[in-house]
Order: sequence, then C-alpha cells, then structure tokens
Amino acid sequence: MTDHHKPVTDADLHAYVDGFLDEEHRREVELWLSDHPEQDAEVRQWQAQAAEMRAALSGYAQPNENDRKLLNSPAATSSPSWWRRAALIAASLTLFLSGAAAGVYGERVLGSTVTIETAAAIDSLPAQSKTAFLVYASEKRHPVEVGADQEDHLVTWLGKRLDYKLVAPDLKGLGFSLVGGRLLPVNGKAGAMLMYQDTAGQRLTVLLGKNPENAETSFRFESAGALETFYWIDGSIGYAVTGEVSRAKLQQIAEECYRQFET
Repeated sequence: MTDHHKPVTDADLHAYVDGFLDEEHRREVELWLSDHPEQDAEVRQWQAQAAEMRAALSGYAQPNENDRKLLNSPAATSSPSWWRRAALIAASLTLFLSGAAAGVYGERVLGSTVTIETAAAIDSLPAQSKTAFLVYASEKRHPVEVGADQEDHLVTWLGKRLDYKLVAPDLKGLGFSLVGGRLLPVNGKAGAMLMYQDTAGQRLTVLLGKNPENAETSFRFESAGALETFYWIDGSIGYAVTGEVSRAKLQQIAEECYRQFET
C-alpha cells in the first residue's frame, strides 16, 4: 500500500516535472501532492511555465545526433572562452526543447551523465550554505574575517585559496552591499563565503567551493522554512546563495551573481 503521507523533497518534485520518475514513484508524488495543495499549485505552475517556454521556442529546436557529444566534448568542458558557453547553450537548448529537461530550472539541462563525486558535491552545497548562513549571518561582532573595506585583499586572498579569479559581485542594484567574507571548508577543501546586507540589516551569503569534476549544472533551489538557497555548479566551482528573502528575490540575486562570476 502506497504511503501518500511520505515526505517528498524538492528534488522529487523537479524529477516529477521533468518526467524522470518511474511509474511507482510518480504515483507516490501525485498522491503526496493531493494532500499538499500549495505544493501542487506550485508544481502546476512549473509545468505551465515549461510548456510555455517549449511552445515559444520550439521553432528553434533542431535536434542533432551529436548534441550530447557537444555537451561532453573537451571544448565544452575545458575552454573558458565564450565559445564554450555558446556551445553549452546551443546544445542544452535543443535538449530542453526536446523534453530532456522541462522544469523551471531544468534539473538536467547540461549533460546526462553525472559522476558520484559530482552528485555528492551538488547535493552537499545547499546544506553547507545553509549551515554557513545560520552560523555567521546572525553574528553581530564578527560575521566575517575580512571586511568590505578591504575588498581587494579579500578577493585576492580567497581567490588564491580556491585557485580561482574571485570577484565579489556588486549587488547594490538589488539592495545589498558587501559586508565581507571568510575562508571556510567546503567538501573538505578550502572554500569561501561572501556576506551581503541590505539597509534593514537583512543578510545573505554566497558560498563557493571547489568542484574537481568540472561539471556543469543549471540553477537549483532548496527551501528550509523561511530559508531559501539557489545553487549551481559551473566548471571548477560550485556556488550557493542563501538568505531569508523571497524565492523570487533570491533568484534575482543568484542570477546576478552568476552573471558577474562569469565575466
């Protein structure tokens, strides 16, 4: 007998929308949604948005047997140039429109094979980001090791530890100013946390950690009460943005961070 009160995670819901669940698991999710009208409404909204995107862009989809090779080619995974980004977008757009990824953030837009190490890194990011936020965002006197008044030193120091040309995204246009940052462990290696604050004192954190697998993922999100986290992996670094702000607001912030980290 199916237990329709069994907890369902955000990952389950994404997989349901994307069509990646087997028949038994799909029925379990549908039964769970029948008892959770708010989540059911949200899932229906995701499905509607995905359908609208496919309908609007379907004329541009031109599937090719080499699409998946393009996603996993050395040029697509190692080159930092605009050509790598263009190749990934072109291939992932075709996969998206052909039904490989239908969720709002496309859980599996960029590639079909993920190693155990990469999967573990992806899954651990939001938990580590939330922990860092809960520990440091409430700290009054010492929330960061290096303050925003030493931003150049901060990004140089943390960038060297990550072996990455780090920038501190400018989020003033979204109402948040840099507080500072600190070194902290992420997946057992040197990681970095940047902290931001708005005029009301509301804080959010941006966590960065090494990703030796050089994988690519699209945006994903995870909720824990009022705490929202958007996270993604791009090449050698995994990113997670966490805050007690609305999901829509945090999405804007995450997208702006992504844009500035890519420059």
